[in-house]
Amino acid sequence: MKRTTRFKELLLSPEILLLPTVPDPLAAKIAKQVGFKAISCAGYANSAAYLGAPDVQLMTLSEMVDCAWRIADATDLPVHMDGDNGHGNVTNVIRSLKQFEKAGVASIFFEDQVSPKRCGHMSGKRVVPADEFVAKIKAAVDARNDPDLLIMARTDAVAVKGLDDAIERMHMYLEAGADYAFIEALPTVAEMKRITQEINAPTIANLVPGGKTPLLSAGELQDIGFSAVAYPTTLTYAYAKTTRDLLTHLLRTGSIADVQDRMIEFTEFNKLVGLEQIRAREEKYYAGVDLEGHTTPGANAYAAE
Repeated sequence: MKRTTRFKELLLSPEILLLPTVPDPLAAKIAKQVGFKAISCAGYANSAAYLGAPDVQLMTLSEMVDCAWRIADATDLPVHMDGDNGHGNVTNVIRSLKQFEKAGVASIFFEDQVSPKRCGHMSGKRVVPADEFVAKIKAAVDARNDPDLLIMARTDAVAVKGLDDAIERMHMYLEAGADYAFIEALPTVAEMKRITQEINAPTIANLVPGGKTPLLSAGELQDIGFSAVAYPTTLTYAYAKTTRDLLTHLLRTGSIADVQDRMIEFTEFNKLVGLEQIRAREEKYYAGVDLEGHTTPGANAYAAE
């Protein structure tokens, strides 16, 4: 089954879809290993991982496409992609959609913020006129080759113009062809319930520790009526805290011996990233081949490397 088709089925199923945002291919592999059915690739995590910078649209289209391709290549999980505001006008939206589709994403969202956009839970956001974004959604829909590639419309209008305006905008975006809806930074449970009741399409919640939206459980969100929930900063924040704590300990003590229980160790890590499969493949293709005067060792020879 195509990843786009699989993502569509997951989104439309009765069970809420959990979408952890992975900052790199390693995290994508771990998400697959522990049992997630789909993952997300987004600007907040990418800006932190690759630039050490905040999510204020510093990542270029080519950089975001590269992130998407490497994450999609690392696992067979469907990837939900952050398309920002399309990186420009309708012409840029068309190119963005085509580039992300070629990179292998299964779903993508575009948002109605002005450029440069910023994280949805930051203050000072601004949005474009609704009809301008309607044009972008229409352009994205016409640009896709795979009809199962889902296009999500995101509005940040709640913080700028209020919930009524955000809902009105979302009705326009869905009528323009968007497949599902994302109203960002809802500050109360009552508002979260209202959008699932008033929007006749799948909806997604977005949970940021320390952000504007209440951190409800997946079960609670499903009961409210959400079809999916994204965790855009969870791994980024966990990585930052773990890294800071371990480096502080190392600097203070000069030793890692007493913190090994907080790490994946050598053999387990090699298994996670697929070293055994790589060595087995090398052994298969180099069987009997003398490389520079020595026979290529088998997979077992690398067990302790």
